[in-house]
Amino acid sequence: MWLKPEEVLLKNALKLWVTEKSNSYFISQRRRRQGDSGGKLSGLLVGALDAVLDSNARVAPFRILHQMPGSQVNWVIACGATVEEIQQHWEWLEQNLLQTLSVFDNKDDVINFVHGKVKGLIAEETRSRLAEQEEDPEKFREALVKFETRFNFPDLEKLVTYYSCCCWKGRVPRQGWIYLSINHLCFYSFLLGKEVKLVVPWADVKKLERTSNTLITEIIRVTTQSKERDFSMFLNIDETFRLMELLADVTIRRLLDNEAFELDPSLQEPTQITKKDLEARIQTEYFRACFRLPRVENLDKIVDCFLWTPYSQCHTAGKLYTSENYICFASKEEGSCNVIVPLQEVVTVEKIEDTSLLPNPIIVGVKSKRVFQFTEIENRDHLAEQLSKRLQLLRGEKPSGLETSGVEEMMSSDSLGCPKEHCPGSTAINSLADDTNIKKEPRHSLNSEALMALFHLTESQGANATLGTEEVKKLLWDDHFVEYGRTVSMFRTEKIRKLVAMGIPECLRGELWLLFSDAATDLATHPDYYSNLVDECMGKCCMATEEIERDLHRSLPEHPAFQSDAGIAALRRVLTAYAYRNPKIGYCQSMNILTSVLLLYAKEEEAFWLLVAVCERMLPDYFNRRVIGAQVDQAVFEELIKEHLPELAEHVTALSGLASISLSWFLTLFLSIIPLDSSLNVVDCFFYDGIKVIFQVGLAILDANTQQLCHCEDDGQALIILSRFLDHITNAESPLSQIAQQHLSNDDKEHFQQMEITDLIRDSYEKFGDIHVGQIEQMRCKHRIRVLQNLEDTTKENVLRVVAPDVSFSTEDLGELYDLFKREHLLSCYWGGNDSSTLHHDPSLPYLEQYRINSLQFSSLFCLLSPWTWGTHTRVLAQRIFRLLDENADSLIDFKELVSCLDLMYYGDFSENLRLLYRLHIPPACSDDEATSFSPLRTTFISSIQSDYFRKPNSEAIDHQRQLKKMLEDLVKSKKASKDLSLMSQRDFIQFCKSLYNMFREDPEENNLYQAIATVTTLLLQIGEEGQRTRSSSSLSEQASSKDLELLTPTDASDSVFEEDLHMNNNPLSKPEDDWSVSFEQILASLLTEQSLVNFFEKSVAIKSKLIHAKANQYQQRINLTIH
Repeated sequence: MWLKPEEVLLKNALKLWVTEKSNSYFISQRRRRQGDSGGKLSGLLVGALDAVLDSNARVAPFRILHQMPGSQVNWVIACGATVEEIQQHWEWLEQNLLQTLSVFDNKDDVINFVHGKVKGLIAEETRSRLAEQEEDPEKFREALVKFETRFNFPDLEKLVTYYSCCCWKGRVPRQGWIYLSINHLCFYSFLLGKEVKLVVPWADVKKLERTSNTLITEIIRVTTQSKERDFSMFLNIDETFRLMELLADVTIRRLLDNEAFELDPSLQEPTQITKKDLEARIQTEYFRACFRLPRVENLDKIVDCFLWTPYSQCHTAGKLYTSENYICFASKEEGSCNVIVPLQEVVTVEKIEDTSLLPNPIIVGVKSKRVFQFTEIENRDHLAEQLSKRLQLLRGEKPSGLETSGVEEMMSSDSLGCPKEHCPGSTAINSLADDTNIKKEPRHSLNSEALMALFHLTESQGANATLGTEEVKKLLWDDHFVEYGRTVSMFRTEKIRKLVAMGIPECLRGELWLLFSDAATDLATHPDYYSNLVDECMGKCCMATEEIERDLHRSLPEHPAFQSDAGIAALRRVLTAYAYRNPKIGYCQSMNILTSVLLLYAKEEEAFWLLVAVCERMLPDYFNRRVIGAQVDQAVFEELIKEHLPELAEHVTALSGLASISLSWFLTLFLSIIPLDSSLNVVDCFFYDGIKVIFQVGLAILDANTQQLCHCEDDGQALIILSRFLDHITNAESPLSQIAQQHLSNDDKEHFQQMEITDLIRDSYEKFGDIHVGQIEQMRCKHRIRVLQNLEDTTKENVLRVVAPDVSFSTEDLGELYDLFKREHLLSCYWGGNDSSTLHHDPSLPYLEQYRINSLQFSSLFCLLSPWTWGTHTRVLAQRIFRLLDENADSLIDFKELVSCLDLMYYGDFSENLRLLYRLHIPPACSDDEATSFSPLRTTFISSIQSDYFRKPNSEAIDHQRQLKKMLEDLVKSKKASKDLSLMSQRDFIQFCKSLYNMFREDPEENNLYQAIATVTTLLLQIGEEGQRTRSSSSLSEQASSKDLELLTPTDASDSVFEEDLHMNNNPLSKPEDDWSVSFEQILASLLTEQSLVNFFEKSVAIKSKLIHAKANQYQQRINLTIH
């Protein structure tokens, strides 16, 4: 393959490579070991060297070099694994380049021409490889070339797809092409000689919606902070909008929520994302949500088929889904029949004879001695072979090995997005993975029974009736188990949904929660994992354990189980073990309430795996610092209110108030919101149907109170109405009536109508049961963009509130500066290659520290925003400013540090600006390496100073004695805390003067400023020389030194100042050639004598024009830096 040209020294390479053929400009070589038949020592050594290298680092055995006659430096331009491959490249060079190169006279032109051709070949190969993945490779290749030409993005900006569309400006459409890349939405149009380019970063998108305007019934509206843009198209609008939504979601989560967002393996590298990957992601996310599977499960195949359902004695049409660890089936009729079969439970996968009654059948047998018969499967043989291989792989590995199970991938620190070096639990988890086969004696005794079995809560009155109801329910479930199964792979039908809605019997609740959530599979495949984890983590102190201890006694305090040491200890162990297992989540409030309920009905180890299922599968992103998942679902809930309860939405315009009230419903699953006996029925339905149940019940509650809510005047009244309603939800069939009723007074019972929980759940299914998982997932994707952008706006507001009091910028200007600062970080994330730019954003940090930039990013911003410019040395001085701002030496600065620097430059007085310039030309801002590279001896500046000012005729001499006297008098008045500034050497002083000269370019007073700085420079050079002579003479005679000082300083006050500067100049570390020096006070006083210099530094500079220029050129500047 063709390689980006890289220099290689031929002389040192001859021992490792053998030249096969060559001409004037190219050499074909093979690795010395390759094809050697004599067994020579050199060949054996090279072979041994290559053999011990890592497989990724091994050298290709053939290569082609580009050479220039007479030069020892060559460039590797191609390599190959076979003789045929390298021969093909060699022939192309001979046919297409060799004759052309002979016409060049300049060898640099030859090198540039060859390197340009090779880079072009690499680009074409990349386009071809990407195009081959598309449906129409030729058209995609053509679109890719146009995209690169029109927008000139770096190679890392990968085009995903493109469509023909119109972009609307008011009522005027403009026909063109929309290009969707990994980081940007781009539009291009060229009509009637007018070119229009539009670039919208996905990270700036606040809202994506399908709407209409006065002329078109359906358009796609893209909303950013400053504009709304409308796009319309005749074809593919559904596909376009879905891909736009997904690209925006993936990019925004990757860039703005990198603490929680885990990309699929196919999306780990953004530059490799294709349209097919995104479409596969849509299907995979639906697959996980529909069957509530771990995040690591990636959909492999979807096959139309029929499943034999013995309970109805018929074949049910639906789709078969397969992944690494599961076989799932969903009927075409929503909710009619679902099956989840973990491969751990599968015994056999067999093909049986194909008949007219059973076409293309596959039989899947499970451990519970039940078989599933799938028929009419397209490409049956391939599917059966794949499933058999996976089954063999699972059997071939150790049953409890954490490396084979999808659950383990989910719980490992890597899959959680937690780097091992930052994950305190990763060491323990890895050690547990290694020791799962070793039976250890646990140090902590665990509860072997559910707490409810130890603490019975039934009243004597009415107990018989309640227990009778429980017995009836249990008999119904026993009959159901016989017909539909009693394992994870049971047939899940409408009948079981109705049984769950009635309330699961107390004796079966824990078991069915385990089966519905598939926590039973995790429990079976991880024996002793929990006990080992408890032994590992108990006794270790961290922030999570402190929070857990505070909340232990707030968890169902009215229940006897948590008034005892046994219940509290079990709760502590489960919460601590989970915080240690998943440090990214750790512990969040409301987890204690959920876990305490789980412990009532499940054994301690079972409760742990139920908590894992809820936190990591069923309520993703709920339990973290920013509870993004819960906020997203609140936005989804608002949209569902508008859709299903339009009357309420019309009267209650601020639905965010209702959403804030309902947030706790989602975080606690109604536990502690409604009486415990009633909330358990909601939890039953949640484990069976997932999050859709919480949406349904929430809508049913609002529906039951619509009339009263419509008459509310504020959120307080709405809260009172809903709280009273929720408190009076009852469960007459529950044996937990003691707890349920003890907080209600008799007046409440008499004057407020009670609502039976079974009636509420039934209403929720009847009225809102049409809400399906796919709809929720799509709405989540849409609203996640808005939630994350709102969080970003909150961050911005808090940062500006902290920074504003300390600077003189207006709020508007400060906001625009923040946007530029953040965009500079994002540009590095787009095209920064493999650097750690994404690590510079940490949403878990305080607002001001969430975004930080490095020296390269600061230099780019500084060049755009600085009121001072220094020509070609601007970036060098920008690096010096960065060193001054980076006080903690972590190579990163935050927004406040950037703005404080700009505020000084724009609004600082003369003394402050000069002090900053001075600091830029002395250590530590000016390093020794930098000083050497910009030595004044290499510049023409020193010679011009000498010729123009040091050698002037006496007739043109200036009265420096008078100026010096004035300088010293001013120095006494302005003497401040500048003793921390070191003296400036002659070399640094020359660079300081050169910087001043560069600053005056293109200024209206340029000539006056040049004359003024020349005068001041001459004065300071003479002061420095005088000080140097004085120090030399002081080593011989202190008395002579005092006499010389009297000649220069006529007053006692000024004498004390100058004498102090001379003492400061006596630095024992200075070299003899650096004895010449001046101080900041001397430079300040000298510049004060020239009014034109004072005016230059004190004139007000408007930042508006700089901000406009920066916004217009920030992208192009970054593109140029990336390309070059």
